[in-house]
Amino acid sequence: MASLKAIRSRIASVKSTQQITRAMKLVSAARLRRAQEALSNALPYSEALARVADSLLTSEGISVGPVEGAQKRALVIVVSSDGGLAGGYNSFVLRKYEETEAEIRARGLEIELFAIGKKAVDHFRRSGVPVAISRVNNVPKLATIGLARDIATKVLNDYRTGAIDEAGIVYTKFKSAISQKPTYERLLPVKPPGDVGIKEGSEVEAVISKADAPKIDYLVEPSRAELVPVVLRGYLEAAIYHALLEAEASEQGSRMTAMDNATNNAIDMIAQYTLEMNRARQAQITRELMDIVGGAEALRAT
Repeated sequence: MASLKAIRSRIASVKSTQQITRAMKLVSAARLRRAQEALSNALPYSEALARVADSLLTSEGISVGPVEGAQKRALVIVVSSDGGLAGGYNSFVLRKYEETEAEIRARGLEIELFAIGKKAVDHFRRSGVPVAISRVNNVPKLATIGLARDIATKVLNDYRTGAIDEAGIVYTKFKSAISQKPTYERLLPVKPPGDVGIKEGSEVEAVISKADAPKIDYLVEPSRAELVPVVLRGYLEAAIYHALLEAEASEQGSRMTAMDNATNNAIDMIAQYTLEMNRARQAQITRELMDIVGGAEALRAT
């Protein structure tokens, strides 16, 4: 059994850790609330733009497919976090990327990586996987219009020049504070709902097919062909921004849950160490009493 001093030291250490995890839980809860509000506010715009893009970009005579002679390469954007202590958030995202990589390579495409977040960048560096572009130090806010616009610009430029013939994003879809789902969504090429160019039953899907409203045939002036570049850029920026918002909410939800579990574990450990300390103190008192009684008996015997 450990000494009383060692047990008291352990209790003090666990209490200190408990204070940190409780504070981190509260911070993550506040950030999650803001992220959920931003996600809720952006959702109507994303859905409306998806319906417009669905009508325009999938119309007959409109082609937004890869340019002729495009390289057989897919640009995959992987969204992770800069910080840790978020449970299995980053490991699940990276595992989803590995599944997506196998699926894309099975279709005969090479992969170019756009890594967002220090955890993804460090993982790919340790694994020896080349990363074409990386973004780190997004703390405290991951989802920004500027980042979404930069990513959309990279995707469009590579797609229009034939450097890639497909683009997609791996991120974590937010369901609740205790439930997040790693997802791969294909951004380009845009295809009509139900025709995403992948095997049946796969989770890979076109963002444009997510609009629940029935397809509407909009009247367009001056012409659909002239409006395509504008709508395509807007669609990409909105889809990427929405994915970043989902990822940010998922990260904070996962971190809040992880810190809540860590705080509860600290409470259990403190109770366990306190019980052990009381037993050790009782054993020490018993030994001291036995020494006193033994000494008294020895004196009486003499």
